Amino acid sequence: MPFIPHTEQDIKEMLDTIGIKKVDTLFDEIPETLRQASLEGVPPGVSEMALGQLMRERAKQDGDLLCFIGAGAYEHHIPAAVWDIAARGEFYTAYTPYQAEASQGSLQVIYEFQSMMTSLMALEVSNASLYDGASSLAEAILMAVRLKGKTGKSRVLMPRSVHPNYRKTVNTIVSQQAIEIVEVPNDPATGKLSLAELNKWANEDAMALVIAQPNFLGVLEEVNALTDWAHDQKMLVIGVVNPMAMALLKPPGEWGQTGADIACGEGQPLGIPLASGGPYYGFLCSKKALVRQMPGRIVGRTVDLNGKPGYVLTLQAREQHIRRAKATSNICTNQGLMVTASTIYMSLMGPQGLRQVAINSHQKTREMAMALTAISGAKVVFDGPWWHEIVLRVNQPVDQVLHELAALGIQAGYALKEDYPELSDCLLVCATETKTSAQIQLLAKQIAQVLQGRKQACRTN
Repeated sequence: MPFIPHTEQDIKEMLDTIGIKKVDTLFDEIPETLRQASLEGVPPGVSEMALGQLMRERAKQDGDLLCFIGAGAYEHHIPAAVWDIAARGEFYTAYTPYQAEASQGSLQVIYEFQSMMTSLMALEVSNASLYDGASSLAEAILMAVRLKGKTGKSRVLMPRSVHPNYRKTVNTIVSQQAIEIVEVPNDPATGKLSLAELNKWANEDAMALVIAQPNFLGVLEEVNALTDWAHDQKMLVIGVVNPMAMALLKPPGEWGQTGADIACGEGQPLGIPLASGGPYYGFLCSKKALVRQMPGRIVGRTVDLNGKPGYVLTLQAREQHIRRAKATSNICTNQGLMVTASTIYMSLMGPQGLRQVAINSHQKTREMAMALTAISGAKVVFDGPWWHEIVLRVNQPVDQVLHELAALGIQAGYALKEDYPELSDCLLVCATETKTSAQIQLLAKQIAQVLQGRKQACRTN
């Protein structure tokens, strides 16, 4: 969105209106000792055209790499209309819609977003979004513990196959709130969370079980069996899911006999660019019976005295702003711009479009798996079902392989050794609908040559 500065005449008219002569007077309450007298080292201002040229030159320094990294942030095609609409001034600069009478457009967008997310998750209610996928999982856990109403220390079962950054964020947020996060290992052969491992925690008075679908290793969990086991143990079930996958796979609200109680995750796959890691947003849905403990806010649809539709903040507990540690939630805003983009994206794609993206991503990953397993020195680790990510074991040091492929213009995957030492010789590799057969074959060719000690002479770009 271009920046259009005020002219000197604009500034003079504004100062005249409020009865002062210079802008510095607006800051006279700031002591002189705290003011920055000059901005040494900051060059003079440049035109928008010159700034654009400079930024494009800087961007070229990063190169145009062919990306096969997933690990929680995914490269999907985003129709041009999505951000052309989202970047309109009424959306791009809109603030939190406290005043319903002045924010009907923003409120309607959020309401439509909530409606789409409940449909995608097969649950009854959705909030207006959270900061990101990791904090949404933390909020889901806090919500589950509140629902159980237990005093004293609470225990939540967290599979080790949940995104490592999500687990770190959860521990940071809940560790001071008398909540014990019990890490449950995944089966080393399948990558799944096994019932045999969970049974060690039967009758141990846990509040909730977290189920990732797909899990961080790309593997699809046996969600029906896991959900029913947790409910038999009087636990709540929290599904942390990729929303794009839910267009193809069974959604959380249909897991097991009665469905997951809460679903959360990262909304980035739905029309948000990778953008060096953000901004993204988190979503959270639940059964209607649990809505009073939902964090954040909910927008509802009503009618006015004339019978015309209107949109309002239906649920927003004021205590979340003022009671700090005792608050229902410390989420006091929502990622409105990202939600707007996702709402536009889902509207344009429709249910069949989202499903087709999920199917195409799976087909590209199958094609990639076949190409990579034909390489001497490379092997897909888990033989169970997956969606669009696989764990690949290589016979050369992972860091060296990634470094050499990056020099050739390919981001070949995510090294797992830091988060999973037992997979120190493995990469997490992802393909979405954006990858062509030629690009997949190029990836396989370059990996084969690197593993055989022969470097390709030219880059991909």
